[in-house]
Amino acid sequence: MNKIGITYHPKSEAARRCAEETRALLDPKPLDVWLASAWDDGAREQHVPGTDLLICCGGDGTVLRAARAVIPHPVTLLGVNLGRIGFLTELTPPMLFERLDEIVAGTGRIETRSMIETETLRAGADAGERFHALNDVVVGRAAIGRTVQFTVQADGTMIGNYRADGVIIATATGSTAYSLSVGGPILHPESREVIVTPVAPHLAPANSVVLPEGSRVEVAIAAGQRAIVSVDGQPDNNLAGGDIVRVRTSPHAARFLRLGPPGDFYVRVGRRLNWLSE
Repeated sequence: MNKIGITYHPKSEAARRCAEETRALLDPKPLDVWLASAWDDGAREQHVPGTDLLICCGGDGTVLRAARAVIPHPVTLLGVNLGRIGFLTELTPPMLFERLDEIVAGTGRIETRSMIETETLRAGADAGERFHALNDVVVGRAAIGRTVQFTVQADGTMIGNYRADGVIIATATGSTAYSLSVGGPILHPESREVIVTPVAPHLAPANSVVLPEGSRVEVAIAAGQRAIVSVDGQPDNNLAGGDIVRVRTSPHAARFLRLGPPGDFYVRVGRRLNWLSE
């Protein structure tokens, strides 16, 4: 490795200390090392090109932000858990400090996770603003107590006409996030399928549909309806009747450095969901 970045959640003092201690341990080494807040878009844009590894100190949200921030550069991510859940992180700060020399020396394997690309088409428009997500795209109701009417198509075929709280289009990574909480399936992290899960549909079962890689999902808001769209939990954008949210597999992918065997994913999930004891 020649260049390592360190990013941290700016509202977590523990994450900032972890990042600074990591930098102090790396500074004596013959490396180009940079450090920036996960919310400092300007610093990341300046430093990300040429970065081999980005160490993310925080929770899953910090890792999700980093995965989007490094596009289109093939930067490998290493998550250090200082959050609550940590599905995307593998190490604690003490584990990171203990194994830092191994990491710099190239120990570990690369786990590649698919991302999705979303485009919001305003009524009558042929193109719209595009975003990438590692977890999911959620189209949901705009107000508490009101459902939203929408249709869902996959590659031009209608798969659902719902009045519901919303619908989740998730990656394998997102299969352990919001989609899981409403009964969606868990996919292997390197699977490239896409999950479509309705949220609390009225007078209909909330069954998920798993679509193959490359499928194009379109969610169309019915006339007279109001809704919102959220990408990886980021600030919502308003939708109106006639708007379409189009989702497909992104040409970009997230790369994670893993120090344990592939089966560790099931151990992490089992412990987070209380299937296994710590």
